[in-house]
Amino acid sequence: MKPDRSAIEEVVYRSCLALDEKDFKGYLALCASEFHYTITAHSPEIRKDMVWLDHDKAGMQMLFTNLPRHNSDHSPVTRHATVYTVDMDEASQQATVVSALQVFKTTLDGGATELFAVGRYIDTVKTGDGPPLLLKRIVKLDTRQFGFGYHIPF
Repeated sequence: MKPDRSAIEEVVYRSCLALDEKDFKGYLALCASEFHYTITAHSPEIRKDMVWLDHDKAGMQMLFTNLPRHNSDHSPVTRHATVYTVDMDEASQQATVVSALQVFKTTLDGGATELFAVGRYIDTVKTGDGPPLLLKRIVKLDTRQFGFGYHIPF
């Protein structure tokens, strides 16, 4: 049974909710075993894309496991994704999904909320047997300055 667009969009939205809630097990449950995650940002100064994070599913699990050992900013962030396009390829049983991404951060000392990051998700979603799963996520950020201490992927 071919999943419809709304089932594919829901994977994107559920991934945001899981990360917002720091439900890393729930996030990884939305990912196929061959999942790959990358964060990039383009630097006009060096005229190249920079790769800030590049992990497979096991690497993401290790990152999540090690988070308590980092000196991190614990201010909560909220991801707002808006799915723009879903291009299905029935032959490969995959869909390419492009979404806008806005990330808001609320400070722990005072509760002020600010726009933290802007970019896009370019997701590849496995649409074969079973529920749709994330196969690949590329986060292309426009924002390049975050300060220090934030280690949770977008």
